Amino acid sequence: MKALFLDRDGTLIIDKHYLHDPAGVELLPGVAEGLRRAQKLGYKLFIFSNQSGIGRGYYTMQDAIRVNERMEELLGLPRPVFAGICMAPETPEQPMEYRKPSPRFILEMIEEHQLDPAQCIMVGDRETDIEAGLNAKIRVAAVCHGKLDAAAWAQFDFPNLPLYADFAAFAASL
Repeated sequence: MKALFLDRDGTLIIDKHYLHDPAGVELLPGVAEGLRRAQKLGYKLFIFSNQSGIGRGYYTMQDAIRVNERMEELLGLPRPVFAGICMAPETPEQPMEYRKPSPRFILEMIEEHQLDPAQCIMVGDRETDIEAGLNAKIRVAAVCHGKLDAAAWAQFDFPNLPLYADFAAFAASL
């Protein structure tokens, strides 16, 4: 079994910094088609998102769940789209359990779904996304649509990191 572990904000939807209102969800171009392609190729899909706004008290886990539900509506794909979703509520100052770069969620899903780590990829727009994938010993890919462009990615020491303009370009490469 193979899988994609996907960051949400900046990878699949426009990053609106502490997004908690479902009305604010906007898919990035080509995301629905890219997810559909991945599913047709046999990939299980997982969301893995740091949501420190929960830990900071800016919004609740239920708010984050409603944002995810709205995203799934907009995708227009058969539900459930995702085999698992992790909304890591910790702030950077709190003990890290699920917050990326922790690989805990990835490792738990690999075991629970009997996934082949060699066929799993973590895709994201921040260095912690890539670090979580590397910490789980799976493949990684970065998108340049979110916080970091290609020049910013070059400043990190991630040898041979595959870079894509956006998730749609990544999905087309599968």
